[in-house]
Amino acid sequence: MDKEISSKERDKSKILQTSKWIVIFVIIAAIFYFGRNALRKTGTIGDFYIAQVERGDIQNTLTATGIVKPAYEREINAPVNTEIKRVILPKGTVVKKNQLIMDLDQEFTQLEYDRLNDELELKQNNIAKLNLQFDKDLKDLDYNDQIKALSLSQLRAQVKDQERLVEIGGATDEELEQARLRLEVAEIEKLMLENNLEYTRKANVKEKRNLELEFTIQQKKLQELKRKLSETEVRAPLDGVITWILEDVGRTVSQGEPLVRIADLNSYVIEASTSDRNTESINVGMDVNVRINRNTLKGIISNVLPAVEDNTVKFLVELENKNDESLRPNMRAEVYLITEQKTNVLKIKNGAAFGGATNLNVFLVEGDRAVKMNITKGLSNSDFVELTSSNIKEGQRIIISETKDYDHLDEFKINK
Repeated sequence: MDKEISSKERDKSKILQTSKWIVIFVIIAAIFYFGRNALRKTGTIGDFYIAQVERGDIQNTLTATGIVKPAYEREINAPVNTEIKRVILPKGTVVKKNQLIMDLDQEFTQLEYDRLNDELELKQNNIAKLNLQFDKDLKDLDYNDQIKALSLSQLRAQVKDQERLVEIGGATDEELEQARLRLEVAEIEKLMLENNLEYTRKANVKEKRNLELEFTIQQKKLQELKRKLSETEVRAPLDGVITWILEDVGRTVSQGEPLVRIADLNSYVIEASTSDRNTESINVGMDVNVRINRNTLKGIISNVLPAVEDNTVKFLVELENKNDESLRPNMRAEVYLITEQKTNVLKIKNGAAFGGATNLNVFLVEGDRAVKMNITKGLSNSDFVELTSSNIKEGQRIIISETKDYDHLDEFKINK
């Protein structure tokens, strides 16, 4: 008969079984660790990037992307409602000032010009006619005034005659009174004539001035239309390159609609953008380095655009050398905003070894050995890292590439 195994013995068996697997796992891990160490106690110099500690200036930067843009771009708009008759030069053409770019239809504008010219000539004839009429009216009033003056002289003489006749009894007082009354009426009529003459003279001056202003306005309209007529031949206003052109021949365009854009190739700016997380660090006047095809140009932020689009903020960089030979429209550029800078510090070329925390371990190269050393970083940018540790000396060599396969070692040998 089988003997039943107690629960205590069963538990003891389980513990022994578990302990056995733990011991096996520890042994395998130890073999792997120490075996790895044994395999990784040497490295080949070609596997690493090694740089030398040097002394110099360093800048802390924020990165941004930029595009080269002409500093000055002129837009030519349609002078009148018309249509595109002929496009002579395509986009990208380098043009000289006054060079013909496109022709617009002149027919409607020419008809409008002829109509206004006829109206102006008619208005000029009307002005001449009205001037003659004004002169005639003034002369007529002046003649009437002279006639009234003669009538007054005659009436005054009649009054004197009546006064003498009354003295000798040849006329009555009523006849004398009637003569005096006629004289007073005539004097009032003369005053009315003189007042009318003065008013007409002044009114004619104002009316003439109004007619002259109307004529001048019409004349200016005609001159403006003549200018627009000449602008139907679209010519380059400056030396530059055509960056955009409306090439749809036969298309009807409205007055003011863009036709051509011409950029000045003698001056450029950088239109840059960066994450809106850097907004607080971006200020007008901030120093900037712009890198284009390994060529670095200096500049300053001249304008920060207020709008934030797609989590990016845009700004303009004014370059010290605006016409550098490396600049071309729409070229991509790397932009570095200088937030802080130091002079005469220890620094080394930036690499994968300096990613992460400010305090970290790197490998110092001493002959054919790489020795682990703890260092502290300061300022950094895409090119250099400042080393602030007191144990770092100028001229020392440090591995700046990735060394994660050797991080478990305090040192290892470097084979050539």
